[in-house]
Parts: sequence; structure tokens; C-alpha cells
Amino acid sequence: MVPQNIIKFSNITFKYDEDAPNALNDVSFEIKRGKWTSIVGHNGSGKSTIAKLIMGIHEQFEGEIVVDNMMVSENNIDEVRKHVGIVFQNPDNQFIGSTVEYDIAFGMENQSIEYETMHKIVDQVLVEVDMQSMKTFEPSRLSGGQKQRIAIAGILAMSPDIIILDEATAMLDPEGKESIMSLIKSIQLDRQLTVISITHDLDEAVLADEIIVMNQGEVYKQDKPEEIFKEGATLTNIGLDLPFSIRMNKLLLNKYEYTTFDELVNRL
Repeated sequence: MVPQNIIKFSNITFKYDEDAPNALNDVSFEIKRGKWTSIVGHNGSGKSTIAKLIMGIHEQFEGEIVVDNMMVSENNIDEVRKHVGIVFQNPDNQFIGSTVEYDIAFGMENQSIEYETMHKIVDQVLVEVDMQSMKTFEPSRLSGGQKQRIAIAGILAMSPDIIILDEATAMLDPEGKESIMSLIKSIQLDRQLTVISITHDLDEAVLADEIIVMNQGEVYKQDKPEEIFKEGATLTNIGLDLPFSIRMNKLLLNKYEYTTFDELVNRL
């Protein structure tokens, strides 16, 4: 059974200022429900603008955006946001509460969720992100990776259908990146979530079911990772760094091909 689309962009054109060039130019794509889609591109390619439009941060655009069967407009953006959560590059920008548990509870308090229910949810999501021992800590005392786990917990507490990762691992070391991406993958499968990863890191994009490549405000290509990475030369030309295993595959076997490091070692 083919999953239905949960997000659809139809001929979206957007600019930040009237005199500025288009940040997005006639962009169309579809994202499947329950799948992991990575949106990749160089700085200024338009990938983060897509996240902002999904969240309704910018409302003046040409074209149509549908999120979970709802047309995005200023009249229903509050309803759309109930279905979407976003984790930013710097988690400090998302913290509001004085402790971890208060921070996670903040969104639920705004929705007037009952006290007992709210605290059950806080405990549940802390277990999901393996941070229950940090429940009473101040967010500022946590490491970068721990902060991202708490930011993710805060999103999960609101039970979204879609999670957007907007360069969410950019400030982490390699070990921290791997830990967070593994966590998100596990949560996605457990909750059947749709994940949209906005990133310039193609090593992360390898995890995706599909990749959308953005270039200068337009969709260059949308396809499965194995098809995208066949165009390694073009990806490099538009300012993207290929994963190490694919670069080595090109040097040693003289072809661009989707491969993991372990697969490359086995071939050699």
C-alpha cells in the first residue's frame, strides 16, 4: 500500500522582501505520511524557508500548501501547528521553563491539559528520550546532545504527526549527531511519525526514505537516496559534500553509488 501524502507544496513562490530575489521559485513536491524525508541544499537554497512556510511563520506566498489535509492559511494556521513540531539548531532558543519537566509541560499548560495527565505525559516522553534522570535539572546545565533530547521531548509531549528537524544536529559532535539521529529514527518507527530533516549534511540524508535536493530556491530532484547519490558530481557542483563512503567509492571503484561504510569495506 502506497502511503498517502501528508504535505504537498504546489507551485510555491516566496520572497522575504518585496525588492529581494525569490527565496523559493515555483516549488512543488509531496511528502509521504509516516516516512523520513530529508531536504538538502547549500546555504540559501531555500530548505529552511520550506520549514518556516509549513509552520506558518511566513504567510504571504504564491501557490498552495497542504498539511495533513488542511490548506495552510492565516485562518487555520493554529490548527495546522497542532500537527507539526519543529526542533531547531540551537535548543536554547526553545527553552522556556526553569527545569526540564516545566519546560516540557509548558506547551501542554497552554492547551489546558489536566495536571495529572500532563505529568504522566512528561514522564512518558522523558523515558522515550532516555532523560528521566534529568527531570529536575535546569536546561542550561545540560550538554548539547541532552538539550536536543529535551527539545525533542517537548515536541513529543504535544503528540504531533510531523516532526521537522531544522539543522537539529549542526551544533553537535559526531557522536552526539549519531545518538540524536538514532533516537529520532526509533521514535519515528514507534509512533509512526513523519520526519522532515532540513540539513546540508548528506551523511544524515542517507537515513531518509526520500531526499529532496534544493538548489537556488528550486527543487533540483526528489528521489530515493540510492538514486540521488548516483548524481554525485552534480551534488558536489551545487555545494554539497558527499558522505565519506560515497567519496571513497568514487575514488576506489570510479563510480558514484549509494553505499554505507560497512558495505564499502566488504566490497574491498
